Amino acid sequence: MNTILSYVTVLILAVVLTAPALVGWLHERRIDRQLAAAEAARTRPAQKSSSRSTVPSTATWYAEGRRSKKLVSS
Repeated sequence: MNTILSYVTVLILAVVLTAPALVGWLHERRIDRQLAAAEAARTRPAQKSSSRSTVPSTATWYAEGRRSKKLVSS
């Protein structure tokens, strides 16, 4: 029984000591992926815009109207 308890103790101690390093390594990998994606997006050629004109949505039109009313009333 002492042998099993010793193995479990060593295993728990190993997990406690390696967990922060593993979490940090995973965090670094995520940041590296984000940086690589940002670099790829930055070096990718710009897409051509469509030839048709865009019309602002109702929400945009409403928000701009509210802003102009605030400026006038101030």
